[in-house]
Amino acid sequence: MEDKVKSYVKETLEEIALALETGSFSKRTRVGVTTLGSEHGEMEIIRGAELASKRNRHIEVVVIGHNVATDLELIKVASEDEAHEVMDRMLLNGTLDAAVTMHYNFPIGVSTVGRAITPGKGSKMFVANTTGTTDTNRVVSMIKNTISGIAVAKACGIKRPTVGILNIEGARQVEKALRKLELNGYDVDFAESARSDGGTIMRGNDLLLGVPNVMTMDSLTGNVMMKIFGAYGSGGNYESIGYGYGPGVGENYDRIVCIISRASGANVIAGAIGYAGLCAYGNLLEKVDDEFDKANIADLKKIIQEIESKDNNEKSGDKVEIPPSKPTPADISGIDILELDDAVSSLWKEQIYATSGMGCTGPIVMVANEDLDKAKEVLKDKGYI
Repeated sequence: MEDKVKSYVKETLEEIALALETGSFSKRTRVGVTTLGSEHGEMEIIRGAELASKRNRHIEVVVIGHNVATDLELIKVASEDEAHEVMDRMLLNGTLDAAVTMHYNFPIGVSTVGRAITPGKGSKMFVANTTGTTDTNRVVSMIKNTISGIAVAKACGIKRPTVGILNIEGARQVEKALRKLELNGYDVDFAESARSDGGTIMRGNDLLLGVPNVMTMDSLTGNVMMKIFGAYGSGGNYESIGYGYGPGVGENYDRIVCIISRASGANVIAGAIGYAGLCAYGNLLEKVDDEFDKANIADLKKIIQEIESKDNNEKSGDKVEIPPSKPTPADISGIDILELDDAVSSLWKEQIYATSGMGCTGPIVMVANEDLDKAKEVLKDKGYI
């Protein structure tokens, strides 16, 4: 219990120091939260928003939803789609500094860095990453997830975040790549497993103990971990602990959008709003660009090319010509992430313009409304759906 208290106090003081350094207590950070889509009803989101407002006096919470009773600033919308349109517009024009929402589609290259409270010692740990896809190559995505996780941890006040790699498929390749980056001048502070044999490859025990500041994994594994960390004490259908699935992070991404689950309860929603505010006044976007710039100077792109060239599934044959681009508001789900690029390519061959993306339920192919039916026929015929 004493260790838990010491860990909590230390991390809380770090966050307060960052707030003082950035002047966030004198200038309130505006964080929007959309209320539509929760499995627990709109008022659960409102309760979380009001709780966040009470906990974080330096944050001004803006509610985007139906005409509900609240003393917080309210922007009325009729649907979830309209809520996201309003949210994105406010983020891009600067009237919001960050936002918290559900069921938001990130482009390939962007995925979320979650933050959990681990049960072993009550430590806070960044989970890199938890939803979205940084890259369709598993190993490459985990390398980039590490850099994203470091950037988020630094934005939240940890000057030298420690990194561990969860012991899953591809972990050893990720470690080798990160060691190369380190030799080339990129600073990675590797954590040591709490198990007797040590090493930077983390076991399940290290997850429970929160050994590293940043735990690297693929986003599908990370998504499962966040659900377990958030709901292990409540039976599974109500996430009661933690900070949610975190901000979407990617090189040159231009907004801070933090994700919560449809199963997230008021306490998690409040935590997610506080987390979003912390990222905003910690200059997350600048931190991300800075970390990727440093990694690129250390030959990140060359290391990635070497990994991809060794991939046994490397594509052969003539390159497919991409059809003229057009808006792609319609999406098709049910495609395996490892086949996503091939699925898009199969549509290009049929002169259907398509792009790939990531929704909360998994990978998606995005096409124009007028091409949706034909695209589904092609993908079904090719065995992708």
